[in-house]
Amino acid sequence: MKLSVIIPVYNEERTVEEIIRRVAKVKIKKEIIVVNDGSMDGTGSKVRGLKIKNLRIIDKRKNEGKGAAIRDALKMAAGDVVVIQDADLEYDPQEYKLLLEPITKGRADVVFGSRLLSARPHRVMYFWHYVGNLILTLLTNVLTNLNLTDMETCYKAFSKDVAKKLDIREKRFGFEPEFTVKVAKMGCRIYEVGISYSGRSYAEGKKISWRDGLKAIWCLLRYAWSSDDFNTPGEGVRGYS
Repeated sequence: MKLSVIIPVYNEERTVEEIIRRVAKVKIKKEIIVVNDGSMDGTGSKVRGLKIKNLRIIDKRKNEGKGAAIRDALKMAAGDVVVIQDADLEYDPQEYKLLLEPITKGRADVVFGSRLLSARPHRVMYFWHYVGNLILTLLTNVLTNLNLTDMETCYKAFSKDVAKKLDIREKRFGFEPEFTVKVAKMGCRIYEVGISYSGRSYAEGKKISWRDGLKAIWCLLRYAWSSDDFNTPGEGVRGYS
């Protein structure tokens, strides 16, 4: 099995080298696709200066957002399974094995790494972010008939067959609700696993805001009510084997 790790990056010069090194240390056959999304700081030069095996770099002149970065990376991803990895050190790459197990055992097509299911260490952070995530996840479940606990998690792993069927349209943080609604409509076998979380503050570079929460609600409604031609629920897609 080969893993494609997609890392969208925007102005993360303080952490980008470290996260790529952490991903490289994971003992799984993989490629690392870093999308430098129009960074204005030294992010690009730091990534290009790394001597990491199977590191592939997409340099974008203009910042378009996380969703656009993932869409571009998926076009060149060659792995059997794809994992999304943020560059801010909030998520631990050593936990990839938790995400991959349901897929490699043929049970799942998509796995969400839930920050709310786990007894693993969690940094105590913003109450209203927690409440906002609960509201967005509840709305997601109402619209899709899923029972997720953490829709907004970065850690989403999915098979190459799911990747081929995805048509990502959202350019920014709307990727998370769009992805979730679409894999539900595709009838994917969706699992959650508990992960650790080391959240960062706004002073440390956190970018998401309440405006992104409102956009997420709009995206949930848009894609839940759209008439896209997916497999019927329960039909599923062929997972990794």
